[in-house]
Amino acid sequence: MKQQFFVLDTIMNGINRLDIKQLRVLNALLDLKNLSQVARKMGLTQQAISEQLRKLRDLFDDRLFIRQGNSMVPTPKALAMQQPIIHILKQLETLLEPELFTPQSYKGVFTISATDYATQALLPQLFNITRREAPGLKLIVRDFASDNVNQLITAGELDLLISFPEFIPDNLAYVTLLEEQHLCITGFKNEFKNEPLTLSQIAAHPQLVVSPSRANLRGSHDQWFANKGLKRNIVMSVPSFSAVPDILHTTDMLAFYPSRLLPNSKVKQLKTQALPPTFKVIAAWHPRTNNSPIHKWLIEQLQNL
Repeated sequence: MKQQFFVLDTIMNGINRLDIKQLRVLNALLDLKNLSQVARKMGLTQQAISEQLRKLRDLFDDRLFIRQGNSMVPTPKALAMQQPIIHILKQLETLLEPELFTPQSYKGVFTISATDYATQALLPQLFNITRREAPGLKLIVRDFASDNVNQLITAGELDLLISFPEFIPDNLAYVTLLEEQHLCITGFKNEFKNEPLTLSQIAAHPQLVVSPSRANLRGSHDQWFANKGLKRNIVMSVPSFSAVPDILHTTDMLAFYPSRLLPNSKVKQLKTQALPPTFKVIAAWHPRTNNSPIHKWLIEQLQNL
């Protein structure tokens, strides 16, 4: 057992003393068998090549090359190392080669956490693109849970988030996909005057809001109304945008609804004197995947939708 540890320690000590430059010098000497030619090829002085050879001789405990005139004749030990050295250098070159990414040949699973809005407004189009251009890519979509999203993406359980800026942790990288506008809508059969509704009229009318992260009677535009001295008459909240058209279709309520989810046969847009501020939809990812080709490609597709 002690002998095994001694051998292992000797090997590790040798590896620690060996560097890539020495391997390249040894490979060039085996190929050219001439110190001055190797020096010119590597852009070094002949003295520098001789110094590297001295270190190699000491490391391998072998002369490695014997001078005969202007030529360096390799020893049997040096010749035995030629093919392994060529293999090692090729493997190192492979490690340094830029990764070539083609969607058609990519195979893998990608997990996206998306809001209800993104699932309806963006993902169907993204799926059409991936099925056509990256058929080997499989996508998993998870509900967006703002409470633990940072933990999940840090642990590698999520690859990409599609949400709104206020729900994204500050430590993540992100890009803006689009700027969206909420429009005022109601059930298709509901009758309203042709004149644009004032904000006072909207605030007083029974309203439905979407509250995905917290079950309460609060909407994203409450503060906007409050800044104008108005309090909204919110009478119902639902956790997803997908429920809104069905509910409005059978009630007299109003709601603010993202423009990209329209048109919908069950609802209609109402004219208003003003609309709430626009909002951004972003894609976010962990910084460790900044250079991931599949991340870059999918985000580019989302930006082009």
